Amino acid sequence: MPFRRKKITIIGAGQVGATCAYIAASRDMGDVVLLDRAEGMAKGKALDILQAGAVELFDGTVRGAADYDDTAGSDVVVVTAGSPRRPGLSRDDLLAINAGVVGSCCLEIKRTSPEAVVIIVTNPLDAMTFVASRELGFPRERVLGMAGVLDSARFRSFVAAELSVSVRDVQALVLGGHGDSMVPMPRHCFVGGVPLTQLLSPERIQALVERARRGGDEIVNLLETGSAYYAPAASIVQMAEAVLRNQRRILPCAALLQGEYGVSGLFVGVPCLLGGQGLEQVCEFELDETERAAFDHSVTRVRALVDDLARLGL
Repeated sequence: MPFRRKKITIIGAGQVGATCAYIAASRDMGDVVLLDRAEGMAKGKALDILQAGAVELFDGTVRGAADYDDTAGSDVVVVTAGSPRRPGLSRDDLLAINAGVVGSCCLEIKRTSPEAVVIIVTNPLDAMTFVASRELGFPRERVLGMAGVLDSARFRSFVAAELSVSVRDVQALVLGGHGDSMVPMPRHCFVGGVPLTQLLSPERIQALVERARRGGDEIVNLLETGSAYYAPAASIVQMAEAVLRNQRRILPCAALLQGEYGVSGLFVGVPCLLGGQGLEQVCEFELDETERAAFDHSVTRVRALVDDLARLGL
């Protein structure tokens, strides 16, 4: 039987999508397809990545396309397409625009890659993952949202900088929705195995928690004309790689809860075991009273977004 390379499709050739394609190709995760309705942009960026491989010495393949038929048989599909946050765009506006984009993408994914694991990145992420799941009709194991890996990475980077240590030695976890209601978990943050609560004062920890919650806004405000893309792309690739290489990694992802943590029917960020089949297990652990209150508040915010979808007829 001939060897079959894995295939990953990235929908949206903007900053996040193109950076994701570059990292995936550089790690030789499989054949990469960068898809965008602006065919020239997708093909141009794909060609640029291929030429970078001659300098960086990687042989990962990437090609650009505008036709979903070119993505057929993908093992993982990443959806980054949609309107980014920008001044003057209300939450309802963003919901309406991006629900339409994600919905149309998912109809094509269902047609061309019915066995794929789908990772949603489009904002507002928790609601868009809900839309994707509804349109795809896939089992919950194969529809995930990327947020917790990124939010946890931001928290880890701030802790490492605060303590002047390598980020490699910092473990951290962020739960809940993707936004200012996210729930960084200081009690479950460790630096070289030492609890963060033994290394920093409660005041400094709270400052880092608040900065993590505003991590995306901080970058948007600094850039003025865009949003983050390096860290989001790296976070996407970490999730995709866990699936494509069956790494069985425990990563925080937006998953459809079915009673875990007392929640059903919503996509909420929780620790997930990711492997070759996608979501293999939602990892539950006990929350203390403060953590539970923050998590429940975040779930309420996610539920409000989903309710807005219904209110808007989406």
